[in-house]
Amino acid sequence: MDTTILESAGLTTTETRIYLMLLKSGSSLAGRITRETGIHRRSVYDSLERLMEKGLVSQIKTNNRRYFQAENPKRISDILGEKQAAVESIMPELQAMKGIAAEDKETSFYKGKSALRSIFNDQIEQEKEILVLGGSENVNEIMGYYFMHYDNERKKRGIRVRIIFRESAKHSDYVRKIPLADIRFLPDEYSSPLAINIYSDRAAIILWSEEPVGILIKEKEIAEGYRKYFEMLWQGARK
Repeated sequence: MDTTILESAGLTTTETRIYLMLLKSGSSLAGRITRETGIHRRSVYDSLERLMEKGLVSQIKTNNRRYFQAENPKRISDILGEKQAAVESIMPELQAMKGIAAEDKETSFYKGKSALRSIFNDQIEQEKEILVLGGSENVNEIMGYYFMHYDNERKKRGIRVRIIFRESAKHSDYVRKIPLADIRFLPDEYSSPLAINIYSDRAAIILWSEEPVGILIKEKEIAEGYRKYFEMLWQGARK
């Protein structure tokens, strides 16, 4: 299981370990939690207090002893929904603070898997065709569960994508299953760890590595230049 998903709901690594242990084992004393997780007793109590505040753990007193048990995992979805609602409530103010001038031309740098999601979330928000030069068949391994969410959301909104992969990616299960996609291939000798995503008035340059890096350029002239370059290669690429 990818436990980082739980951390995105605001759980620490220690809280995640304790919560999963309680899910599997049922109600337990703090001493048993300490033994099974190897977490220091003081940290166990502190984490249990926080988990109870979040509504993920409850306690039962029996014979003057405190037993702790995990609540329904659906509570994690509720927490994420609450966080989303809180962010949405202040979004108009945040957008206003960004300023009108910043909307014209902008270059943003992103480092790391979590940061890179901003680029793909932006693609969904723009709801325009996406062109990808240098698609990576390993993107699911690099980005984890997020890219399944991205493809599902893109499909839901009817956003099509055209992708140019290297020839050897033709037999990849992931490549064959990409929704709403027109795909072509270029010989492997032209492959590169760099990918260019063009959509709306934006161009994103992404280095697919264990710690991916992305540069998002919001400028119509640059996006159009990359779009023409993509179309030229698209004509020469093989289906």
